[in-house]
Amino acid sequence: MSETIGHPDPGLDLSDGFKPHTSHWGVFSARLGQAGLEVRPYGGDPDPNGIINNFPGALRHQARIGQPAIRRGWLERGPGPDDRRGRDEFVSVGWEKALDLLGGELARIRDTIGPGAVFGGSYGWSSAGRFHHAQSQVHRFLNVAMGGYVRSVNTYSSGASSVLLPQILAGYEDITKRNVTWEQIAAETDIVLAFGGMALKNSMVAGGSISKHVERGAMEAAHRRGCEFVLVSPLRDDLPVEAGAEWLTAVPGTDAALMLGIVHTLVGEGLHDQAFLDRYTEGWPVFLRYLTGESDGVPKSAEWAAAICGIDADTIKALARRLAGRRSLITVSHSLQRAEHGEQPVWMGMVLAAVLGQIGLPGGGYAYSLGAIGYYGRRVNAVPGPTLGQGRNGVADFIPVARIADMLLNPGTTYRYNGETRTYPDIRLVYWAGGNPFHHHQDLNRLRKAFARLDTLVVHELAWTATARHADIVLPSTMTLEREDIGYSSNDPLMVAMHRIAEPFGLARDDYEIFADLAERLGAREPFTEGRTSREWLEHLYEPTRKALAARGLESPSFEEFWARGSLVVPQHLDDGGSLRRFREDPIARPLPTPSGRIEIFSQKISNHGDADCPGHPVWLDKTDTPTSDAPCFLVANQPVTRLHSQLDFGGHSLDAKHRGREVARMNPRDAKPRGIADGDIIRIFNARGACLAAVHVTDGIAPGVVQLPTGAWYDPMDPEEEAPLCVHGNPNVLTRDIGTSSFAQGCTGQLTTVEVERFNGNLPPIRAFDPA
Repeated sequence: MSETIGHPDPGLDLSDGFKPHTSHWGVFSARLGQAGLEVRPYGGDPDPNGIINNFPGALRHQARIGQPAIRRGWLERGPGPDDRRGRDEFVSVGWEKALDLLGGELARIRDTIGPGAVFGGSYGWSSAGRFHHAQSQVHRFLNVAMGGYVRSVNTYSSGASSVLLPQILAGYEDITKRNVTWEQIAAETDIVLAFGGMALKNSMVAGGSISKHVERGAMEAAHRRGCEFVLVSPLRDDLPVEAGAEWLTAVPGTDAALMLGIVHTLVGEGLHDQAFLDRYTEGWPVFLRYLTGESDGVPKSAEWAAAICGIDADTIKALARRLAGRRSLITVSHSLQRAEHGEQPVWMGMVLAAVLGQIGLPGGGYAYSLGAIGYYGRRVNAVPGPTLGQGRNGVADFIPVARIADMLLNPGTTYRYNGETRTYPDIRLVYWAGGNPFHHHQDLNRLRKAFARLDTLVVHELAWTATARHADIVLPSTMTLEREDIGYSSNDPLMVAMHRIAEPFGLARDDYEIFADLAERLGAREPFTEGRTSREWLEHLYEPTRKALAARGLESPSFEEFWARGSLVVPQHLDDGGSLRRFREDPIARPLPTPSGRIEIFSQKISNHGDADCPGHPVWLDKTDTPTSDAPCFLVANQPVTRLHSQLDFGGHSLDAKHRGREVARMNPRDAKPRGIADGDIIRIFNARGACLAAVHVTDGIAPGVVQLPTGAWYDPMDPEEEAPLCVHGNPNVLTRDIGTSSFAQGCTGQLTTVEVERFNGNLPPIRAFDPA
């Protein structure tokens, strides 16, 4: 892209009536004509993401919600627990009636029970626009009009690591966004050991806007220069072919044991950096006693590790020797910590990098979750972007995000989190705008029972997702293409004026307009809107960026000029390695924000918690969910290629990747053949929690003993009246476990479970997930 600050970017093609827009998966321009919606990827992107091709088919799809709807049981009987959610029919109503009913219910909860009975769910990806960002809008509304809400903390993606890493190394964003960059890897790294890989399907998306997908090119450049990539994963495509990676397949969930075997070899052969450990780390002697077996009688040797992870001892030892004395980079993906005891591989990966003495060096050390999302491993913008204030939350209570079903099913009971014993609140109303828990939560049959306990579930949605179908009040919201906004990410220099491309579908309205009218019914319109229209909010939110540019002596176009141009390139900070580089340069003057100010190989703080499932240093802990005769295969439920999570699953790009309407699973020929399964068959994947249908692709690109089924296929129960219905579409979360990673972080364990697979020989049930409710 052009680096001329302040000027329109030539890569954004606005000829022939095309208008600028952006998304989590890429900047683009679009126009709506007689042939329908047309999209053009951003010309400055070296590796555009095909997910933008979901927009044309999705814009006017029958799955869109065109009118407010109330569940019949709620409309006739009023609020209260009801197991008819997800089974009942809906009644279409006008906006005034819907808002009056909802306003009355919100007032009832606020005035008779209190805002502590409201859960502001709204977890998930909604829009790259910074004003019409559903989470920001609903949280602002609940704070201003309701006095607050019970919130969630952390994410389904990084629930274990985001709690752990700040206590043992540095702030989460310091490690992911201000540490090792793709530029450094291309120029400096000698060997990358990638646990869980760095799949391009993940780095193709970002939390805000993204203009350039650089990961493929950086790995290709590093490989050409001589950098070696070693992938430890059950999936060969967790690194792109351009990396030329060596592929090692460990037993899923055993990465911490493999890391221990590598470190034991390094220490036993004197290949570790003792000077680094002495100067920069805390607690190495305590961990060393565990590593050598002095503390428990079990040396964590390569032979010990081989028996657990399935990689032979000689390969482990050879890998350790290849890492030593070189600019080595250890990466650990989100997937490793989305499993039982997920804290351990995250912590152990950091210890391995410390033992090699590379932390803080350009292109070396430890890069947690590099490649997991598009704005990791990039430079940071030097001016602020648009941010909508959310007001003050008058409710202090919260839950770890993945514990929502526990909270709804067990109000008043206690649980452990981050060293505390906490109590689940009694939630009566859940307000969801943006996100889809029937995509990202586990054990969906359990989640259905949890939602049945509520008085009221409110959902803003653009389409009839399973979450909308389980709601009491459904309010149709606009798609990003149907409104104006500003696209921005703190790690991407292109700010985009998101022009409206199409008129709203049916009676759909912007979240902001919905909340403004609801706030009026609750006596809070003025504090919520501050007297501004949507366009006036955009002008207001743009102003801090303009002022910051002017203060730097750079061109600072007015909002009107920015809007007419369609984009604005902002300056970025130098690639300086962040706090870890500064700590390495001077550990005394620039300590880390850990209790000791050093890299905590052993944490006295975590040890003092007394939680057996997360002790004071990384360890190998046996798993409870391992293959059995009833469920002999591991299931890897990872992110999809053709959509962002479950967004626009009804779009053309997503639908084209399905087979016979089903999501496609993958399995190894050695597992398929004895089951009589051939490529293209429909299979039934099942365990004690549930079952789903999927198509199957038989390939040697997946390890034996493993089945992979991506998340995001919309939950489609064959018979909603059943307690544990068959999902006919291929949603793996009917199979996954709803337990925390540990009592320390309580992260999500949805990546990994165990299943059986059989060929499905019955009549194929129809796909109804995208039918109107």
